[in-house]
Amino acid sequence: MVSKSYSNLLEMTSGDGFDFRQPFKSLPRVVTSPGIISDPDWDTISDGDSVGSASSTERKIIVANFLPLNCTRDDTGKLSFSLDHDALLMQLKDGFSNETDAVYVGSLKVQVDPSEQDQVAQKLLREYRCIPTFLPSDLQQQFYHGFCKQQLWPLFHYMLPICLDKGELFDRNLFQAYVRANKLFADKVMEAINTDDDCVWVHDYHLMLLPTFLRKRLHRIKIGFFLHSPFPSSEIYRTLPVRDEILKSLLNADLIGFQTFDYARHFLSCCSRLLGLHYESKRGYIGIEYFGRTVSLKILSVGVHVGRLESVLKLPATISKVQEIEQRYKGKILMLGVDDMDIFKGISLKLLGLELLLDRNPKLREKVVLVQIINPARSTGKDVQEAITEAVSVAKRINTKYGSSSYKPVVLIDHRIPFYEKIAFYAASDCCIVNAVRDGMNLVPYEYTVCRQGNEEIDKLRGLDKDTHHTSTLIVSEFVGCSPSLSGAFRVNPWSVDDVADALCRATDLTESEKRLRHEKHYRYVSTHDVAYWARSFAQDLERACKDHYSRRCWAIGFGLNFRVIALSPGFRKLSLEHFVSSYNKASRRAIFLDYDGTLVAQSSINKAPSEEVISILNTLCNDPKNVVFIVSGRGRDSLDEWFSPCEKLGVAAEHGYFIRWSKEAAWESSYSSPQQEWKHIAEPIMQVYTETTDGSSIESKESALVWHYLDADHDFGSFQAKELQDHLERVLSNEPVVVKCGHYIVEVKPQGVSKGLAVNKLIHTLVKNGKAPDFLMCVGNDRSDEDMFECINGMTSNDAISPTAPEVFACSVGQKPSKAKYYVDDTSEVIRLLKNVTRVSSQREDVNASHGRVTFRDVLDYVD
Repeated sequence: MVSKSYSNLLEMTSGDGFDFRQPFKSLPRVVTSPGIISDPDWDTISDGDSVGSASSTERKIIVANFLPLNCTRDDTGKLSFSLDHDALLMQLKDGFSNETDAVYVGSLKVQVDPSEQDQVAQKLLREYRCIPTFLPSDLQQQFYHGFCKQQLWPLFHYMLPICLDKGELFDRNLFQAYVRANKLFADKVMEAINTDDDCVWVHDYHLMLLPTFLRKRLHRIKIGFFLHSPFPSSEIYRTLPVRDEILKSLLNADLIGFQTFDYARHFLSCCSRLLGLHYESKRGYIGIEYFGRTVSLKILSVGVHVGRLESVLKLPATISKVQEIEQRYKGKILMLGVDDMDIFKGISLKLLGLELLLDRNPKLREKVVLVQIINPARSTGKDVQEAITEAVSVAKRINTKYGSSSYKPVVLIDHRIPFYEKIAFYAASDCCIVNAVRDGMNLVPYEYTVCRQGNEEIDKLRGLDKDTHHTSTLIVSEFVGCSPSLSGAFRVNPWSVDDVADALCRATDLTESEKRLRHEKHYRYVSTHDVAYWARSFAQDLERACKDHYSRRCWAIGFGLNFRVIALSPGFRKLSLEHFVSSYNKASRRAIFLDYDGTLVAQSSINKAPSEEVISILNTLCNDPKNVVFIVSGRGRDSLDEWFSPCEKLGVAAEHGYFIRWSKEAAWESSYSSPQQEWKHIAEPIMQVYTETTDGSSIESKESALVWHYLDADHDFGSFQAKELQDHLERVLSNEPVVVKCGHYIVEVKPQGVSKGLAVNKLIHTLVKNGKAPDFLMCVGNDRSDEDMFECINGMTSNDAISPTAPEVFACSVGQKPSKAKYYVDDTSEVIRLLKNVTRVSSQREDVNASHGRVTFRDVLDYVD
């Protein structure tokens, strides 16, 4: 179904064909086996998996909103360009090998006339390996200043438009502009791609839809995405009207990077709560299962280019500026703040903290100076102007209250200054404070730490020898992405002015040895986790995440922003109705094993009793003399006995096969000894505690087992409690003859040696012993406990003891997920449809046989829906 919020944007995803100028070699998207994989319900005529000629050079395509270029226009209107070596995108190349061809895709910070665009594009590609994306001025305004800065940026920083004058309400026209801009970026990326072995690394929230547009065209392309801003909690993110579209698009990437674990945890929570996806950590890597693909998560903060900072620090202009600053503030404790001008940097809160410090500590008056460098605002709007006005007002009040003709406690630098001058302030300042109320990754503390390490020239000017230990002091907001990595900093709550004032006071009172220890600890981390380390680590994890691309079958489904690729392992395929019915028709003896919950009735169904349709289907199957049909369930035998009482010939294996009966009239039998109940007296009180503390959970008591259900509990809390309960029970029951298993929203304690696999194995061998060896085996299930059944009947294909010829086996999982089954169907409704068509085939055969006719495979296909 097409997403309602995107129904008017479908036309934007059409026209994906590209005329590459390099020779092609076609790679099939999927290799199909006739009669095994059914034709998809979607159009597969247009296949985007065409690649260019092979190249020995590794290519990485780095995509961001802006290219790492300095652009200027002279008085005559002529454009000139130069590389911006201070840009993060340019610096990350140091993490790549020398053989890597890095190509940049992004927009320019100046408007280029359409008549000049071709010439400019050729020049930038030839001289700088940059491919510009030219956005019309109105689209740029709606895309960047509109949707990105007025809607995504505030939301990702936890700001909601509670009322009209406090924020911008969602505007669908701006989102359509966001979609159009992302598609234009995708067009340019496609121009840069030689093969789908190329890696595409997408940066930040401006381009969160890009993975979908790229994945639609090249299903196996390697896509990495790194979010430089915070990712909000699910309670905040779910207020975004296009929340699902953006989440699904991000999940079309192979690797998604975050600055901190908190941001990654929020993203995982959104995927879990909004899309119902599951994730787990495997050998240190967090992965989300998404339609057969594992989307990996990367948690690593961005670093700084240490070499670049050190080279600027050595410039004569920088050294001279350091000397000038130290002379100007001689005898003062120089504190530094460097922030962009926006409402989330907490500049006013920082100044209020300084005001409180001076109010409480008269001895620090005339001694402490805070130099606040304010970088130009990246966006416009009422909120930015209010922040500037407020900061200037507070600074003026502090200077009036505590300043004098020769002393100003606050020095505001609210104009653009050269980079070397900023470096000089870093090197000369005794303390640096970053007080943002919410920030993705602030590199100011890292830059300050590197600059405080200094160099020989600066040490000589200060009269220090080369063995002198360097010092630095950091005050960092706990809401800043770099905060977890700076364990020697004073962490503050920026909303607490008292907290900030206390930290400023403590920073002025540190001993030299303590300053030195804190600095050495920070410098050790910053110098080893630089931008090259970050880029290299991300690139390596992207390769790891994509290593099985060509060992999977790929299918494309969905329209617009609901597009995704289904990836299947070579041995796992969708069950073909035609192939299944054909094999069913040819078989002489059949054994059919069906799970119940999640297979014949939906897991989310409130009424768990089987429908009349299910009862009718089962009766028809059982009435066929060639069939032996069993329900193999974890439920208790009383419930199953009551529900399936209308099915006279149906076999039932209850409680994972602990109890078995062959028909309604047959007695329940068990090959296990009488269950020992002592362990229940230990496990049940523990389960009761978790039930009382987990709203929506319950306990099911069976004759042989105890089950804790948490389907109706909060998803995240229920999963957390289930893991704790499993660990708790395993510890206290370690000496009891039971096992503790986690299933689909359950934790179960049952006797050892009880499983659906052993039950099915026993049933099949009983049939063989009675001379009714099946030549057709079918098993359908959806839970982890059903994997034992799949493993059991898959092993029958090579078991000569069953029959002279190996039976045809259909082990089928409900839902596409990692499984030991060879086939899958989408959901319970497809299971019912499959069984219903089989019963119609059986009914037709009975009708034909009654009239002494013979059923053919053509009759079967004509009869099947």
